Amino acid sequence: MTKKDSIILSHWYNLIEGLQDSSQRFYSSLEEAIKRRQILDIKMSRVDYREGGMFSAKREYLQVRRKEHVFDVCAAPFGTGFFISWWLGEIPPGGLWRLILMIPFFGQLIVRLFRPQTYYRLDTALMFQESVRLAVLEVIDDITKAKGLRALSELERKPILSSFFKR
Repeated sequence: MTKKDSIILSHWYNLIEGLQDSSQRFYSSLEEAIKRRQILDIKMSRVDYREGGMFSAKREYLQVRRKEHVFDVCAAPFGTGFFISWWLGEIPPGGLWRLILMIPFFGQLIVRLFRPQTYYRLDTALMFQESVRLAVLEVIDDITKAKGLRALSELERKPILSSFFKR
């Protein structure tokens, strides 16, 4: 997700001290955990984002998309540990909707009439977040248990909500 093109809705991260693992193995396990949940209309892919500016190295993320929502999950070694983070964002309308939004006053009105924010859209976005979040935690629990490491506390499991309800 290009941060400039998306609205960040929530974020989560955790550093697991003493864990050394492979990003690829984590992503493969996560893909399987997500598939088991049988979420409709999702697409999973691996995407590369730059770590910094134009000439910086790239970092691979597992991207999970559903309609206008996108989840980017990163898993990588960090010092003596291994970190996992995810970002949930909303992709602004594209194509024709983007053009319609450019029409002063009427653009917003047209979008609100034909693409209204409804309880159902909010509920399914939250369930998408919860399904992927639980899949991430399932994989972490499996890995920490297999390696004899401390499980995450309840506080460590909670996402950071940004602007989910600010629209």
